[in-house]
Amino acid sequence: MRYCLAVDIGASSGRHIVGWQENGQLQTREVYRFPNGVTEQDGHLTWDLDALVGHVRQGIEEARKAYGSIESLSIDTWGVDYVLMKGDQEVLPCYAYRDSRTEAVIPKVHEKVSFAELYRHTGIQFQPFNTVYQLCADQAAGRLEGVTDFLMMPCYLMYKLCGAKAHEYTNATTGGLVSAVTGEYDREIIDALGLPGHLFPALSQPGKVIGEYEGMKVVLCATHDTGSAVEGIPMDEDALYISSGTWSLLGVKIPKPITDDNSEQSNWSNEGGVGYTRYLKNIMGMWLVNRLRDELCPGKPFGEIVEAAQKSTFTGMVDANSQVFMAPKSMKEAFDAELHAEHMEVGDYFRCAYCSLAACYGKSIEELEHNTGKTYRKLYIVGGGAKNAFLNELTEKATGKQVVALPIEATALGNLKIQLKAVE
Repeated sequence: MRYCLAVDIGASSGRHIVGWQENGQLQTREVYRFPNGVTEQDGHLTWDLDALVGHVRQGIEEARKAYGSIESLSIDTWGVDYVLMKGDQEVLPCYAYRDSRTEAVIPKVHEKVSFAELYRHTGIQFQPFNTVYQLCADQAAGRLEGVTDFLMMPCYLMYKLCGAKAHEYTNATTGGLVSAVTGEYDREIIDALGLPGHLFPALSQPGKVIGEYEGMKVVLCATHDTGSAVEGIPMDEDALYISSGTWSLLGVKIPKPITDDNSEQSNWSNEGGVGYTRYLKNIMGMWLVNRLRDELCPGKPFGEIVEAAQKSTFTGMVDANSQVFMAPKSMKEAFDAELHAEHMEVGDYFRCAYCSLAACYGKSIEELEHNTGKTYRKLYIVGGGAKNAFLNELTEKATGKQVVALPIEATALGNLKIQLKAVE
């Protein structure tokens, strides 16, 4: 039996999943799970790289204990974040995308290259945490002096295993520095912003073997977790999808990027896929619910939270994608400030969050269909949010689409699918 290992790391947790083909079907088993999250350091939000690397290695050992020989492994994570390197030394701290350090530099970036021009070149939606703004913030702070490389988070973790410094296409596209036309780093944008050219080598496609770790091939999957998730969705037709986790990534596969005015003004992204473009929008997702739970009812089972939301008769709504919910000190207070409501019960907050998410999905799908000129019948939902029958029901009502909820580890499945093909 040929076993592969998918290491799938999100902003709040990570998991190691072993996969193998048996009777023509991809079988999986989770062998290790660990918590993840930002840490506060000197007033900034950062990632604990030592902890991440330690958990990656520990999970690999657990996989080997369970299955003996593992033929290959690959790692996917969230997008936009990276590690600066001076040779083999990390430049610390490693900032997390929710940190506010880019706020001051964004207007300066747009003075050099307007957002309209950035979008025309890259097709990537505006987000204050895009890699392009983070790197410019590093440059303004002098952090790029002497830097030899920057590695997106999954490629950094694989470098720590096999010593190869790779730049994988799907994750690179998330940051707003890859040409929508050529599929390589956009030299015109890089030069206009004065970023060091040597930091931007040729990109590698999913499926490339970049090295070995203790006898296991290290393979590039679609290292952006949504890229792998889309590969893992068993769609039976051209359909919409939501990869539902900390973020809700709502989109569709298209043959080539759409970078016109409608897409720019409605802030849609054209991210790299495996032979296609992922036309999508980032929506705040379960981040809202998780943070409310941390404050209002820590540790309460999500089943009870959903039940309280269903019983609530609260009708207030918020813009689920508003920047006020990005990294508030108190999510409850952020909701209170937006709603101006009095005497809200715990269930009211969660009903508001779920209804607001569903409404945002509906509005976003209207935009998507207008921008693409196509109408879609089905909406596939995968990831943790797919388990929430109440949210799925609200989504079906808000979108008018047939919701197909698949509570599967789609990201790990896509990761494994690419590996198995690479090692055939």
